[in-house]
Amino acid sequence: MLYYLFRLLEEYNIPGAHLWSYISFRAAITLVLSLLISAWFGERFIKWMKKRKIFETERDPSIDPFGVEKKGVPTMGGIIIIVSILVPVLLLGRLRNIYLILMIITTVWLGFLGFMDDYIKIFKRNKEGLKGKYKIVGQVSIGFIVGMVLYLSPDVVMRENVTVPSQDKTEIVKHEPEAHKSLQTTIPFVKHHNLSYSDVMSWVGKHKVAAGWILFVLITILVVTAVSNGANLNDGMDGMCAGNSAIIGVALGILAYVSGHIGFASYFDIMYIPHSEELVIFLCAFVGAMVGFLWYNAFPAQIFMGDTGSLTIGGIIGVCAVIIHKELLLPILCGIFFVESLSVIIQTQWFKIQKRKGRRVRVFRATPIHDNFRKLDSQLDATSRYILHGWPRRPFHESKITIRFWIVTIILAAITLITLKVR
Repeated sequence: MLYYLFRLLEEYNIPGAHLWSYISFRAAITLVLSLLISAWFGERFIKWMKKRKIFETERDPSIDPFGVEKKGVPTMGGIIIIVSILVPVLLLGRLRNIYLILMIITTVWLGFLGFMDDYIKIFKRNKEGLKGKYKIVGQVSIGFIVGMVLYLSPDVVMRENVTVPSQDKTEIVKHEPEAHKSLQTTIPFVKHHNLSYSDVMSWVGKHKVAAGWILFVLITILVVTAVSNGANLNDGMDGMCAGNSAIIGVALGILAYVSGHIGFASYFDIMYIPHSEELVIFLCAFVGAMVGFLWYNAFPAQIFMGDTGSLTIGGIIGVCAVIIHKELLLPILCGIFFVESLSVIIQTQWFKIQKRKGRRVRVFRATPIHDNFRKLDSQLDATSRYILHGWPRRPFHESKITIRFWIVTIILAAITLITLKVR
């Protein structure tokens, strides 16, 4: 809203109004505003929740080797995150931008899905929350909507990066003169970084482009669902998911900026996506909301984000990566989320396989994987055998586990950005 107001003032030569046309200026203002809203609104939201005794299900301190008791801690902190994202974006973003519209829809959609899950857990006294099949339907639906909009919208175009030989026989990176629909995406460690979904589906012959778009929509659904669930699983310790997501948000913001700047896109030899720089505004709001939320969510947590926050966070990361055609970088960038999900899959599937053979064998002490690092041997199921029984040798405090996971995510984010030059 303010963006359009100041653009109007610029037409009347009002001093300083032109600053609002710069992405860097609006991004900085958005970051600060989001952080302040998160900190200000967060304090009042926590007091409101405590006054009405709307608490997370009490956690048994006996399951923690350090006897940390988490009692009377409000949940649904994802509402703080969502408000802190949407208010600055609505004020400072270009609301006609198709990419910004998709991000707002994703935030509201998955925020509502997570809210329903938390509502059932708290007010209906059902620890299971929203049934898993309904969560999956909600995640798949928003993935399908995003994929189809990116396919059908005439505003979603790109200028592919191409190389031309120069007089001294070296290659010069240029972009096609006209923007058009494209199925190309960025793939790491490959020259020119390009992979076309239509080429992947070339085995269907003349229908490879249509098949490529079908594959693209399916990949979008998979990415949104997987990252959303990964973030949900990562939300198990104070500050864990918020810190990791803030780091990932910074990396995505850099990728969105270079993708929307033709000069940097040429330098890094990636496709140029017109108007995608507006995602930087959204991601600055996202990072500011995460950092502001950490003020209250860091150990010992004064509030938990709940599924209202974690499902939304994962969806935002997944959709943003798809929009800038960097979804194939997510296994690196979101490596922590990926390992968390993989640990749960390995644990459950291996136990089922062994149970059919009449044995109770587990791989980890506990899953998701972060719980494996704080589990005591005395807390293990005596009727089961654990493959990684002696790892780690001693339990760690959750604050140490959280910070180490943040460090790993910083390393993964750096590796993700480095892949733009390693080929």
